[in-house]
Amino acid sequence: MKQLFATNPASITPLIARLALGIVVFPHGAQKLLGWFGGSGFEGTMGFLTGSAGLPWIVGLLVILIEFFGPLMLFLGAATRVAALGILGNFIGIVLTAHSSTGFFMNWGAEANKEEGIEYFILLFGLALIVLIAGGGKASVDAELAKNRY
Repeated sequence: MKQLFATNPASITPLIARLALGIVVFPHGAQKLLGWFGGSGFEGTMGFLTGSAGLPWIVGLLVILIEFFGPLMLFLGAATRVAALGILGNFIGIVLTAHSSTGFFMNWGAEANKEEGIEYFILLFGLALIVLIAGGGKASVDAELAKNRY
């Protein structure tokens, strides 16, 4: 348990990585849960994930919760490794089920089919792994918990 919150409270690198990861994932979660940024909201997203995508309802629910609450946890640096692991697992599933067949590039050119390749996800995985390894770093709840409890 001690290792879950262990982090270097002076390190800025995990702070940058967790904020960058949170910034790029939060809008996806807000679309899915709240309908912000042109999203379908909870009901629409659950309908898509359990209907068109064919996911079990519990997996659809986890996708929505991880993409919304994971970035909030990252912003605060609270249970940072748990959030990073959830985001990493979530997006590995997304790549394997929906994006790996498209290839590397985003393919958004005029003649393309507008499907996304895996280049964005490689960057996301890199940030998630940095956070998973380093923890919350500077200005994180984890650093305060580790300092005060251990």
